[in-house]
Amino acid sequence: MLVEDLGTLNYREAWTLQERAHDAVLAGEDERILLVEHPPVITFGRRPGVDRHVLASADQLATLGVDVVQSDRGGDITFHGPGQIVAYPIVRLADHHFTVSGYVHALEDAIIATLGDLNLIGSKDPTAVGVWVDDGGVPAKIAAIGVRIRRGVSLHGLALNVTTDLRYFELIVPCGLQSRPVTSVQKLRGDRAPTIEQTKHLIIQRLIERLTRGGVRSGGAE
Repeated sequence: MLVEDLGTLNYREAWTLQERAHDAVLAGEDERILLVEHPPVITFGRRPGVDRHVLASADQLATLGVDVVQSDRGGDITFHGPGQIVAYPIVRLADHHFTVSGYVHALEDAIIATLGDLNLIGSKDPTAVGVWVDDGGVPAKIAAIGVRIRRGVSLHGLALNVTTDLRYFELIVPCGLQSRPVTSVQKLRGDRAPTIEQTKHLIIQRLIERLTRGGVRSGGAE
């Protein structure tokens, strides 16, 4: 499996690269994982009416430099920004005997295993996709997942908050879940928090373990 680190890239540009990778994987080329950090952007899933979960005005978003993009992934509304690892696995589900729900659970499991490497306990919520941790006695979301499967090949993926500025999440109702806080590795670990680069290496390995029995090749700067 090929791993490409795109660095920091505009959401729309990364989406275009995903589409190209999807075409390549569909044609039988190597499966791959695209890693990226996005400049501040709010994205919507395909679910109707999710725009009501934007709390900030257009003027506020413009002042803060936050882009807004209608995506074709599943799920509700979320924020991407610096300090957040976004991973887009482009894989053929049938090759790994995944159902769609099984694939989503594999992404959750990879995140939970990564958090375990960081001495954090992640968990699933049977009523909401994503990964949760205890933050001061309250379950808080630390990673969001939104995927699309087209012609048996995955698009989009996961977002793990490492050093993300959590104030951006105040601009939306994250994932449409009222009164459900968002947290980050840095908030939980403080001065002991790993860097985003250290966390990238961990999540790559955990994704590979969950998604394929094969090896990993690097296709970009890491």
